[in-house]
Amino acid sequence: MREKESIYLPKLAELVRTEGLTERERLFELKLRNGDELGHQPGQFVELSIFGVGEAPLSISSSPTKKGSFEVGVRAVGNVTNALHRLEKGATVGIRGPFGNGFPLDRLKGQDVLIVAGGIGLVPLRSLVNYIEDNRQDFGRVLLLFGCRTLQEQLFVGELDHWRASKDFEYYESVDRCEDPSWKGQVGVITTLFPQFTIAPEKTYAVIVGPPVMYRFVIAECKNKGIPDDQILLSLERRMKCGVGKCGHCQINNVYVCQEGPVFTYSELKNLEEAI
Repeated sequence: MREKESIYLPKLAELVRTEGLTERERLFELKLRNGDELGHQPGQFVELSIFGVGEAPLSISSSPTKKGSFEVGVRAVGNVTNALHRLEKGATVGIRGPFGNGFPLDRLKGQDVLIVAGGIGLVPLRSLVNYIEDNRQDFGRVLLLFGCRTLQEQLFVGELDHWRASKDFEYYESVDRCEDPSWKGQVGVITTLFPQFTIAPEKTYAVIVGPPVMYRFVIAECKNKGIPDDQILLSLERRMKCGVGKCGHCQINNVYVCQEGPVFTYSELKNLEEAI
């Protein structure tokens, strides 16, 4: 019988490729040295360790339909992420996971999907977008909303161009402020995009990831559209630390986000104090 793998022991992974996204964010492509697939679902996260520096939880940004490697999008904000940004192709890191419940693909299939990404929230949602595109026949109408503070903070610029032109998605975008006369899109916060479309709320699931300040206002817009509370999905992935329910960093009252989330319905969170 195969011995059960330890959730505390990192697997070795090789850095295959890096790509600059903005001044602060980079995309890292990794592959496990033992040849295994990561085996994740969109919305899950991994714990990445830089040996001699530390470990950090990172959202997985690639779809499980991408075989042979996986990607994480990382903002340089601390010791581990800054050390990761300094690594070069061929470097070895440690990977634990994947952890968390991810987005409920079984519930989304056959339904319309409204994806709302604020800023770096596009990193985990990119995994879901790419999964839907690779399995487009399994989903209904797909609306993709992306908002960020400035044009300079837009992530995955080449893919944004693809989504704008794609017939698979209805794509809407905004920037909070912009002085570039060439920008023809919406100027304002992401909620200013909601009046531009209508939906069938009974068969629409909203999937929301972004900065915490965004959630309350986007939830209100979704409810104004008539989307039921149990069809509004949110990720609390920013609260992660150890990933295995031991450190207590992600605990909200009696809920451990890394064990029961990071994806929750609004029904599960609306009465959980301090969750949103």
